[in-house]
Amino acid sequence: MTRRKMMATTMAAGALAAQAAVGPPQTLVLRRYQLRNSSDAMGAGLMKFMEVSKKPALERAGAQGLGFFTSFIGPDTPYFLTLESYPSFAALEDGMNRLGAEKKFQAELAAFNKAPGQRFVRYSTQILKGFAGFPGVVAPPPATGTRLFELRTYESDDASTLADKIRMFNEGEISIFQKTGLMPVFFGETVIGEKQPNLTYLLWYDSLAAREANWSKFVSSPEWTKLKATPGWSDAEIVSNISNSLLRPMAFSPIK
Repeated sequence: MTRRKMMATTMAAGALAAQAAVGPPQTLVLRRYQLRNSSDAMGAGLMKFMEVSKKPALERAGAQGLGFFTSFIGPDTPYFLTLESYPSFAALEDGMNRLGAEKKFQAELAAFNKAPGQRFVRYSTQILKGFAGFPGVVAPPPATGTRLFELRTYESDDASTLADKIRMFNEGEISIFQKTGLMPVFFGETVIGEKQPNLTYLLWYDSLAAREANWSKFVSSPEWTKLKATPGWSDAEIVSNISNSLLRPMAFSPIK
């Protein structure tokens, strides 16, 4: 990437990130479809169904901020991960009701479920509430190549320490992320899902090398050094576990 293209991408990403600080927190949905390596290429039919049927149906039902990803590096691979966002929990409920009542989608779903072979092992759902300081989903600007995404989850030992970590993000850490090239897609507190209490967020990079460079920039930032020294805000006090996975967007994913 040339310096001019890099500056243009950075400026576009900054403008998009600024949009995320506006509006009430959205309701975010992560769905994880567990696969296994098998001779019948498990997941191929599911990916086609997501592209041809699920994505258009979700759009008709009012879902926004759609992302479709495959696991790249991380625990429990292989799996698919999907992202949806809604203006509110009520909008999520309305969208699911609309999907349930739509004859076209239900017919396509029935055909998919009757297809021979096992389509996936299981799926799980995580519902999150966007942060006050980053309430919505912000897609990256257009890319010339295949991007890399990183899903990170921070667990806390109780609701009060999680609230402290969320406040730390809202009052400085998100801003430092953006200044050092760590560009978010979303931040959310899990309200329904496993390993609670926790927060989860998604970052994007143009390459694995860019990921390494930007994280190095972040950890050496004087602003970060000062912020993490705030009494009560060290990881040892408010974070009990951190896990992460690297993802690749599917070709048809709106977020890519």
